[in-house]
Amino acid sequence: MHKHTQFTRMQDSTEQDWQLIGAEFMQFTKGLPDRIVKHLQLLEGDYGGFPIDRYAHSLQTATRALRDGRDDEYVCCALLHDIGDTLGTFNHPDIAAAILKPFVSADNLWMVQNHGIFQGYYFFHHIGMDKNMREQFRDHPCFERTAEFCELYDSPAFDKHGETFPLVEFEPMLARLFAQPKNTIYKAVLE
Repeated sequence: MHKHTQFTRMQDSTEQDWQLIGAEFMQFTKGLPDRIVKHLQLLEGDYGGFPIDRYAHSLQTATRALRDGRDDEYVCCALLHDIGDTLGTFNHPDIAAAILKPFVSADNLWMVQNHGIFQGYYFFHHIGMDKNMREQFRDHPCFERTAEFCELYDSPAFDKHGETFPLVEFEPMLARLFAQPKNTIYKAVLE
C-alpha cells in the first residue's frame, strides 16, 4: 500500500509531503516504458481502413529505421510517431510529441510533431487538401529530416508482407530512452 499525504489544498502542503510525493513519483516513473508499451498495443487491431493495423504500421516504421542504422532515439520516435491515434484522432502527432518531448532532441521532436503534415504530401490531394501544405515549413532546419522520415519510414510502412520486428526488439531502446528525461522543468530534482 502506498503512503499518501493529507493536505486538501497545495498551499497547505509541507516539505515532508513533497518528500513523500517525490519518492512515490520516482517509483512511478520507472514504469513509464511499460505504460508506453501498453498504450502502443492499443493500436493492435485498429485498421482504420489501412492494409495493416496501426500497431503493425508502428512496428514496421521502426523496423525500417532500425534496419537503416538510425540511432535508438530516432527508432523510438519512429515506433511511437502514431501512438496518439487512439486519443488524438484529429491531432495524433501532437500527442506523440507531448509524450516524447522530455526525452528527445529538438530535431526529433519537431519531426514527430510535424510528420502528419509531411505525410500528407502522399495523400492530401486525394481528400481535397493541399498536398504541398508542408511547404510552409520549407525554410525550417528540420524540413528535410521530416520529409525523409515520411518518405523512407512512415509512408512505405503499410506493407502486409513488409519486415516487421516484434515489439520485444524495441523494448530495451524504450527503457533506455524513457529512463532519464533531457527536457523537463523537474530536471533539477531528478539530478
